[in-house]
Amino acid sequence: MTTPQHDLVVFGATSFVGQILTRYLAEQFSGQAETLRWAIAGRSEAKLNELKRSLGAAGAALPVIVADAANEAQLRALCAQTRVVVSTVGPYALYGEPLVKVCAESGTDYCDLTGETQWIKRMIEKYEATAQQSGARIVHCCGFDSVPSDMGVYFLQQQAMQQWGTPATHVKMRVKTLKGGASGGTVASLINVVQEAAANPALRKALANPYALCPNGHGFTARQHSTRGAAFDTDFDAWIAPFVMAAINERVVHRSNALSGNAYGNQFTYDEAVITGSGLQGRLRAVTMVAGLGAFMVGIVIKPTRLLMERFLLPKPGEGPSPAAQLAGRYDIRFFARTDDGKTLRVKVTGDRDPGYGSTGKMLGQAAASLALDHIKDGIKTGRPGGFWTPATMFDDRFIARLTRHAGLRFERL
Repeated sequence: MTTPQHDLVVFGATSFVGQILTRYLAEQFSGQAETLRWAIAGRSEAKLNELKRSLGAAGAALPVIVADAANEAQLRALCAQTRVVVSTVGPYALYGEPLVKVCAESGTDYCDLTGETQWIKRMIEKYEATAQQSGARIVHCCGFDSVPSDMGVYFLQQQAMQQWGTPATHVKMRVKTLKGGASGGTVASLINVVQEAAANPALRKALANPYALCPNGHGFTARQHSTRGAAFDTDFDAWIAPFVMAAINERVVHRSNALSGNAYGNQFTYDEAVITGSGLQGRLRAVTMVAGLGAFMVGIVIKPTRLLMERFLLPKPGEGPSPAAQLAGRYDIRFFARTDDGKTLRVKVTGDRDPGYGSTGKMLGQAAASLALDHIKDGIKTGRPGGFWTPATMFDDRFIARLTRHAGLRFERL
């Protein structure tokens, strides 16, 4: 077997997030202590070369690979050249399957930033046995959904074990601060999920299951709370509203529990929501947020309304927050944990860029780098065997260290 010449290939490098990721990797691995042999890939050689030129000296020797997301032969040739692929080509439900299939068959490690629950479920069902046989480690959800949530619970449970010798059975995540914008790609992914669910009752039922991504026979039966309206949370002494990313994050955290041998307990509960404030103002903000979210979801389902929204209100594919807006963004999420006998613990996770782009690009870059550098030594894979993993089960304290040192995240006990 030929030894791959690259540690990592960025697939979809000219997409909105792909460009952020490419520039981040160029900054991180140009003359730094760590050496990463990497390349950029996509369907347009002209656009790839334009991106390469924009990197200046850091991009001068950067290899370019031409491959279309729908061309399996080109994807196989790409995978033969690398140990790890990181993909930003979404909506993944429309464009992502061929690459996952080829990676699973070829034994190539893979990560992405999808938050599309229905697609992840399909990929696990179709390709997990193949990945287990080939040795490919597939890690979805390596952006804002779901690294802060999944690694935040991982960090919290470490604190619980150190202090009490037992995991926290009940955990809540609440978004305290969230400043950032949306890109056309993210909006397109959300629209696709809602449209699929609206047309498929069986899919709606599956997506409503908090254990939708857990392996068959997981055995979890604990009733999970879901924030669907304005509510008052006594543990945070504040009003809360639904968090749009809870739909993927909660399911990823439960899959992490299952894949780690029920490390959080058989009766583990977890839910997410947004803090809107205290008093009457907090309540009004929660009610307004619920109404706005509901109107948006209804608007997506009704075709004439959706077309108007896409034309006049929503960002188009390739569009997103400006570099200045990404720099000005930030987030602060809080976790509250309780054991069955009443002991409590609080931690927080913060990020120094807008969550969906500036911070996601850095998280995704460090996830890919960790796969390539921490979990492959001298060409031999270490740690987890082949299969579909979550961030908290594929990665470990080395990933938290990377996020803290190089990605602007902080994991802190309160």
